[in-house]
Amino acid sequence: MKQYNANNIKNIAIVGHGGSGKTTLAEALLYTTGATDRLGTIADGTTVCDFDPEETKRKASIGLSVAPFEYKDCKVNLLDAPGLFDFVGGMSEAIRAADSVIVTVSGKSGLTTGSKKAYKMAKKQGKARMIYVGKLDRESADFYKVLEQLKTEFGPSICPLVVPYVEDHKVQCYIDLIDMKAFRYEKGKAVEVDVPQSEHRIDGLITAISEAVAETDDDLFEKYFSGEKFTHDELLRGIRKGVRMGDITPVFCGSSTEMEAIDMLLKGIQLLLPTAQEAAIETAQDGDGKDVAVSCDEDKDLVAFVFKTVADPFVGKLSYIKVVSGILKPESVPKNATTGETEKMGKLVTLRGKKQEDAKVIPAGDIGAVTKLDANTGDTLYIGQQLTLKKADFPAPCYSMAVLPVNKGDESKISQGIKRLCEEDLTLGYDHNHETHQRILSGLGEQHLDVVVAKLKSKFGVDVTLEPPMVAYRETIRKKVKVEGKHKKQSGGHGQFGHVWVEFEPCDSEELVFEEKVFGGAVPKGYFPAVEKGLKEAMVKGVIAGYPMVGLKATLVDGSYHPVDSSEMSFKMAAALAYKAGIPQASPVLLEPIGSLKVLVPDANTGDMMGELNKRRGRVLGMNPSDEEDGMTVIEAEVPMSEMSDFTTLVRQMTQGSGSFSLAFERYEQLPGQLEAKVIEEAKKLFAEE
Repeated sequence: MKQYNANNIKNIAIVGHGGSGKTTLAEALLYTTGATDRLGTIADGTTVCDFDPEETKRKASIGLSVAPFEYKDCKVNLLDAPGLFDFVGGMSEAIRAADSVIVTVSGKSGLTTGSKKAYKMAKKQGKARMIYVGKLDRESADFYKVLEQLKTEFGPSICPLVVPYVEDHKVQCYIDLIDMKAFRYEKGKAVEVDVPQSEHRIDGLITAISEAVAETDDDLFEKYFSGEKFTHDELLRGIRKGVRMGDITPVFCGSSTEMEAIDMLLKGIQLLLPTAQEAAIETAQDGDGKDVAVSCDEDKDLVAFVFKTVADPFVGKLSYIKVVSGILKPESVPKNATTGETEKMGKLVTLRGKKQEDAKVIPAGDIGAVTKLDANTGDTLYIGQQLTLKKADFPAPCYSMAVLPVNKGDESKISQGIKRLCEEDLTLGYDHNHETHQRILSGLGEQHLDVVVAKLKSKFGVDVTLEPPMVAYRETIRKKVKVEGKHKKQSGGHGQFGHVWVEFEPCDSEELVFEEKVFGGAVPKGYFPAVEKGLKEAMVKGVIAGYPMVGLKATLVDGSYHPVDSSEMSFKMAAALAYKAGIPQASPVLLEPIGSLKVLVPDANTGDMMGELNKRRGRVLGMNPSDEEDGMTVIEAEVPMSEMSDFTTLVRQMTQGSGSFSLAFERYEQLPGQLEAKVIEEAKKLFAEE
């Protein structure tokens, strides 16, 4: 592929709901432009963009892939993003790296949650937007019904430029409303036909296009309201400007599998979507935290960012990079704004799916990859003035499972493998819970973690299973007691003697609160630390189920000692005996962790969600309309963490994917008595394995 400059490069993310036709559209665009010599299909696992073995097996995209093609002296970098909610991190990466976005919508299923989310994310980041309504060859597909949904959801910016003419529930031809030409497609080949005169909608659609164009320019506004018609060039210029400003969202349509109207979409991409140079100027922060504008210019210093990382145990790390300014060369020695370290360039490559081609340079506005780079996703590389570009926003992991090795001794390989996978997927989390001794893997849902398990086996050769994580409970006491602890071993010679009286009572501290009120030297001061240490060590295990003890105040009030046999160890043992004797008498209870929950749901789902939280022993604290999204409500509640293991799945099912939540540990509260038996049983299994 020849070298292009920023004014002839377009970076376009294809995003939308899972199954809305993103990868199939990318395949059609690549085939039409000659970038590939055959039309791959998802069913056969032969598409360029779904090349990962897991994608082929699942027949769905699970990661972002890059596939460039050339069209009319322009290089287009397609970024095919996954649409499944579990892999939304790929969509975040794609939209961050792109200059414009094509949102796919199924003509059969209509506007669904994933496509709405993708559109809103692109709008929030100021990206130019285009909508492609596909699958119009399917039975029951209805373009005009989808168009009404788009207008209702996204407002007057929706501007259809290619529409189908339908007779007997079948598309007869596609009409280009700018050129006022119609085409019928025979085996993917366009045949021009007369524009159907009976199509009553066309005049209204053309009027709507003219109104949208009039809004983009004062001169055009005056011309339109003086009753004059726009010329073809004026229409194109106005739409192009409106797209770049975000005021117009052109709508195209067709069938990717039947190759219908793909040429019209390509023409729209070429004429209407901004080049890398025309796209919004990036804003970076300098070393003092001040905003600095970075223009897409090859002659300026290098500024680039890593938007995706692939960790391969054999090839090493592959970093996908977008160059914002300057030129990235094999001999470049940029600094990493995150680490402050100098980066050593590996091999520069351009990517098309899994195929790599050596690149001499990656110029401003272009996308490529570098092998064996130390940088991670989100890092900024620069030469000259220190600049840091904005990172992509990734959702926090919200679904956790415990990881268990199938083969003993694989623990270190598992940890290394997961850490490598966490490098390439910032929506994954991995932690070791030292209380329950479990390794906890967190992601965005069941499918997400299933893929991680599959990759651990295929990439790193380790088998694991997943199970719900154990909850870290606590124990405490409810009343005050005074007990004796005596440790005595005297059998001639040097013995052991320690004797204490300790008062135990509840308090509001995580750690032990230790005091001493010993009179008359009954216990020498030198042994006080030993008594405290003995109690602290004993508190690690409670008396009900073996969970750590909290909220305990211990006061040493009396005791005795032996001038020869007493020692620090003896008093430590005596304190432990006092603990074992006293805590069972002090009304011990189990405490469960309570989380602070904020769940965002559509207004229509608030009643169902409140009922669900009540079932999970939650306490609703309040409800407020969302500040960020219309028609959504934020419910705040406190819920036991033990009831939340499947909450991710529930929210997704209840809200069709439009809901989200955050859950953070708040405090411990007493576990209801009727649930104690089950927790004690589970604790026996947990502590028996230690």
